[in-house]
Amino acid sequence: MSAQKDLSHAAWAQLMLLALIWGGSFVSIRIALDEIGPLTAVAHRVFWAALVLWLVIAIRGLAVPRDRRTWGAFLVMGILNNVLPFGLMAWGQLYIASGLTSILNAATAIFGVLAAAIFFADERMTKRKAIGVSLGFLGVATAIGLENLRNFDLRSAAQLAVIAGTLSYALAGVWARKTLGHLPPQTAAAGMLSAAAAVAVPLAWWLEGPISPQLGVRSIAAIGYYAVFATAGAYLLYYRILAVAGSGNLMLVTLLVAPVAIVLGAALRDETLAAGAYAGFGLLALGLLVLDGRLLARIKWRQAIDRARRQS
Repeated sequence: MSAQKDLSHAAWAQLMLLALIWGGSFVSIRIALDEIGPLTAVAHRVFWAALVLWLVIAIRGLAVPRDRRTWGAFLVMGILNNVLPFGLMAWGQLYIASGLTSILNAATAIFGVLAAAIFFADERMTKRKAIGVSLGFLGVATAIGLENLRNFDLRSAAQLAVIAGTLSYALAGVWARKTLGHLPPQTAAAGMLSAAAAVAVPLAWWLEGPISPQLGVRSIAAIGYYAVFATAGAYLLYYRILAVAGSGNLMLVTLLVAPVAIVLGAALRDETLAAGAYAGFGLLALGLLVLDGRLLARIKWRQAIDRARRQS
C-alpha cells in the first residue's frame, strides 16, 4: 500500500462525488437491462465512453499510441477490465439486486491486494493485509450466503458471476501495472475502452442481435448516464483524485459506493436486501479498513497516548 495523504475538504468532496457517480451506475445499468441485453449494455458503455475520452485527449493534445504492442496491451486490458467484468456483472444484475451487486463489487479491492501479492515482489502479503483479506473473504461469503449455493440456481450463479467480475478487475490491475504504466492515464483509459468496444460491439451483435437505436427515453437516459458520466467522467475524476489524494485514499470510495447503490436501488427499483448482505458488507468494510491501515494506526496511537498518561 502506498503512503496515505491527509484529505483536504476538496478531496473529500471529490471522493463523495465519485462514490455517488459509481453508486448510481448500478441502478442505471439495471434500468437499461429492462430493454437491452447485458452484452448490449456493455457495448453501449464502452463505445460511448471511448468516444468521450478520445475527445478529451484531442482537446488536451495528448499523443495517440500507434505501436502494435501498446494496442495489444489495450486489447487484453479492455477484456479484463471492461468486457468480462462489465458483462458478468450486468448479467448478474438480471437476477440479484443492484445493492447486492455493489456489495460484492467491493471485493475488487480484496482480490486486488491478493493479486498484487502474487505477482509483485514489492507488494508482499503482510500480517495486516492477510487479516484484511481474510475479513474480506468472510464478508463475501456472508453476503452470498454459502448455504444458498447448496441449491444452485440462477441467483447463486449471478452472485458468482459478479465475484468473477471482481477477480477480472484485480487481474486487470496487475496487467495495467506491467504494461501501461508509461502512458498518461487518460490515454490508457481511452485505448482500453476502444479495444473493449472492438470486442463488445460485434459480440453483442452476434449473441443478442443488432444494436437498435430505437430505445425508450428511460433506457437512453440510463445508458447516457453510465457510459458518459459513470465510465468516461468517472475515469477522469478517478485519476484527478489519485493525483491529489493518493491510491490509499481511493480505497475509501469502495466503502461509499455500496451504500449509495443500496439507497438508490431501494428508492428507484423497490429493491430489498437480506440481513446477511448487510452483515457481509460490514465485514467487507472492516477488511478494507484493516487493509487501509489507518484504523489500526489510530488505535495504536491512542494506546500509546494512554500508556504515556498512566506513566506520567
